[in-house]
Amino acid sequence: MRKPNLSPFFLTLAFLLGVAFLIRDNYLLAMWFGFAIAGYSAIANDSIQTLGAFLSSNSKKTWIWQWLFMGGIFLISTIWSWENYNGDVSHQRLLAKGFDRAPQSFTFLQLAAPILLLALTRFRIPVSTTFLLLSCFATTPAAIGSMTTKSVMGYVIAFGLSFLIWNVAQRIAQRIGEANAQNPIWVPIQWCATGLLWSVWLMQDMANVAVFLPRSLSSDELIFFIVFIFSGLGVLFYKRGEAIQKVVEEKSNLDRVTSATFLVIVYAIILWVFKIHSKIPMSTTWVFIGLLAGRELALHSKEKKAKKMIRRDLAAVFIGFAFSIFLAFMSNPSMTF
Repeated sequence: MRKPNLSPFFLTLAFLLGVAFLIRDNYLLAMWFGFAIAGYSAIANDSIQTLGAFLSSNSKKTWIWQWLFMGGIFLISTIWSWENYNGDVSHQRLLAKGFDRAPQSFTFLQLAAPILLLALTRFRIPVSTTFLLLSCFATTPAAIGSMTTKSVMGYVIAFGLSFLIWNVAQRIAQRIGEANAQNPIWVPIQWCATGLLWSVWLMQDMANVAVFLPRSLSSDELIFFIVFIFSGLGVLFYKRGEAIQKVVEEKSNLDRVTSATFLVIVYAIILWVFKIHSKIPMSTTWVFIGLLAGRELALHSKEKKAKKMIRRDLAAVFIGFAFSIFLAFMSNPSMTF
């Protein structure tokens, strides 16, 4: 099989980096440029968590209805946050200490971070968009420390809970049988469950996109925000996910509606608990990787392939974390311990 030509992609990255360097001192251009790149790259990379199983199990169905359904949830979630939190579209995630001040200027590295995320997404590396994008705007190390603590806690809880749940779920699945598992009722259940997960994810991770913008958007800014993200979602659904979608497709049985539905329900519950726990931003990617790791280990505890996948996903998470910390301190040299 012929390998895809990556030259146009690298030329695009080079062009975007050049633009970022040239406009870094123009506040308005830099703000909207950073938002635009982050708006697509963050959702594309994180799509494996929220929409990955949904896209995989609905790959043979029309993408337009999927886009309109998830796009509608995005509209409701964004407008609700804007109305109830005085123009804030991040569901108060950016009110946490260390992230509450909107940027007054931009550095090249802050604009380069979402471009780097595009590259990592293309090479199927699931990194924490929260760390990669938000860390560049942290004003204190304590903010990054709190975010890291909450994210590690999320991974550990997701891993342990997932391992226990899927050990029990295997026995239940055997009793239900394949015939009942293919019941058409599972399709609307999956759509509702994924919609719930998508809405909770938006409450957690819209901060990664909105961090480039004022903390209170005007109505005109809100319209641009909505139109751009809604259009980007359309592109994502049309493409059936970015290349990173392969991370989900290689996991066991996630192309089946029942398995995909069960996964997103557990994930949504965990994210919701952490959402109401505190306003501190956290890495939903770490929670998702922990969830998948516990599940794979429960399903294939004696297979080397499962353990290899877990190690590889963890390595990707820590590589992204290292990049994030580097970018954070290079973007803001005045931030000291």
